[in-house]
This record gives sequence, C-alpha cells and structure tokens, in this order.
Amino acid sequence: MFTPKEIREKMHGASEVPQSIIDQIHYERLLQIWVPKRYGGLGLRLNEGLQLLFDWSKIDGSLGWMLTLCSGANFFSRNLKPNIAKELFSNPKTCFGGSGMIGGTAEKQNDGTFLINGLWHFATGAPHLSHFTLNAKLTENGNPLLDESGLEIIRSFVISKNQAEIIPNWKSMGMKATGTYSFKVDNVKVSEDYSFIYDEFFTGDAIDKIPFRIFADLTLLVNYLGMASHFSEEASEIRNHLDLNFFDKKIEDAMVKVIEFANEIECLLNESQCINQEKQSEIHDYSSGLVESLSHQILQIYIQLGIKASHTDSTVYQVFCDYFTATQHSNFKREFKN
Repeated sequence: MFTPKEIREKMHGASEVPQSIIDQIHYERLLQIWVPKRYGGLGLRLNEGLQLLFDWSKIDGSLGWMLTLCSGANFFSRNLKPNIAKELFSNPKTCFGGSGMIGGTAEKQNDGTFLINGLWHFATGAPHLSHFTLNAKLTENGNPLLDESGLEIIRSFVISKNQAEIIPNWKSMGMKATGTYSFKVDNVKVSEDYSFIYDEFFTGDAIDKIPFRIFADLTLLVNYLGMASHFSEEASEIRNHLDLNFFDKKIEDAMVKVIEFANEIECLLNESQCINQEKQSEIHDYSSGLVESLSHQILQIYIQLGIKASHTDSTVYQVFCDYFTATQHSNFKREFKN
C-alpha cells in the first residue's frame, strides 16, 4: 500500500492514473464508497465519504476528481434492480462512469431491448471503467417516445466498456490524469434490466433520498477544498515567509461546515423529513460563494510565488492548473457582473 506522499509522487506529471494506484483503489474499494454493503460496497455515510474525497483530492486533484466522479456514478447501483446490482458489484473492480448529457438515442426493439447509438462527452475515468453510464432519448420506429405530458422520455443505461469506443480528446490545461474522454456507441443492444431512472431507488436507504443538487454540491466542493489545501502546502514550500494561516483556516472551517451540512442532511432524512428548497439553496449558495472566494485567494497567492511557480514541471503549477480546470465545471458558475 502506498503512502499519500508516494501516491503524490507517482501522480506528479502523470497523464493517467498509474495501474499500481488503481490496484490499491480497487483493493480498498474506494470507487464503491456509496455502493450499499449488501452489494459489497463500503456503504459510507455522507460525512465519511466527503472526508475521504477531501483527503484524496488533497493528495492529487486528478485522482480525487476521478474518485469523486466514478464513485458518484457507482451511486447508480442503488437505481438498478437488486439482482443486477448484486451481480455487477460482486466484482470489486466494477466501476461506472459516463456523461450526464443526453447524447444519443435508444431505439426500442420488438423483443423489449433497446438499440443504442450516440456520442457522449466528458466521461471521467474512461480508461479505468468497467461500464459506461449514459442518457438517451427513447425512440420507436425512429420516432421519439413521449410521456403523458408530451415530453420526450429519457432513460439511463449501463453498458459494458467493451461496447463503447473511447475517444481520448481531453485538451485542457489541468486534470490531465483524470482520463476524461468522450465515448461513442454504435448499434449496441441493451436489455431493459440494464436501464434505470436516476430518481427511482431499490435500496430504501436514507442516503437515497439526498437531493442530487446537494450531493453534487458537497462532493464537488470537497474536491476544491482538497486542491486548495494542496496548493497552500506547495506555495509554502516555494515562499515559506508567506503567511497562509488565514487561507488554511478558511479551508479548515469550510470542511467543518461541510460535515455539519452532511450530518444535518442525514439527520433529517433518518427522521423521514423532506429536504426543502430553502436548505438546498443555502448549501448551494454557501458552496458557490466559497469557491468564488477560494479562487480569488489562490490567484492572489499565486502571483506572489515568482517565476518558479510558472514552471510547467512544478507541483504548484500542476495544482494551480488542476484547480482552475476543475472549477470550470458548471455546478457553481455565477453570472459575470462588472
């Protein structure tokens, strides 16, 4: 088992997570932190999972992001029929990943299966997945299937990795080892058993009822906090006279707040109470404001580090690029105002 320091050294400058680290991740079942124990996963509580994701993001941004997005996709184990979920996750190496976009169609066949075609972008962890998840419009005889309201029906599917063509087209300045690629599917037949609806669950656990908005906000936020903490460490190595205590305290206080949110949410759900829109907005507004503040402070610190921090082979430069690539995710985007 590698120490955090050894993992960080292996991830420095990497264009893909090394297989030795992937093996450790599988051994510890870190990609299955949200998979119920009945299926072989860790079944962590929300606060436990968030702390774990922060710790790994602090080690390396790409690694933390891959763990977050892929473990988040494995959350769909709860949406699958129990016999299918148990079959898939009996293998400790089962790892879902995919795209939230609607990138193709699922044509209904006479035997009840679906023929899937399309192109999907930004599937994190693509080289390490066992299965892709995707969203597609349902069609029959080439025509969209509509629900009772006249809207097109969207269904999510799970397909084996070998049924998709991976397109390695990531060109961003950071997060280079996340393996975030596009994938294409041509005429793949999928049983209805391997489809699911993202807000319908078969497990009946309290965590199932966490609103997706809160789950996304908190899991992404701890990634940014972890990367910010790593940035502070590296900045101090370059300019040890800089007083970054205020910045470190900000991150520490934010993690305390995150865990408080997680405990509050679980407490409400365990008492079968609904998470209202006001609470969801409180968490989202707090997270958005914090990321905006962190970003400004990281920039202020970076411009004080000197030319060494701009060396493309320096660790602080990699963390800087990872952070500002990851924060391009649309989740916390705010309208720009003069």
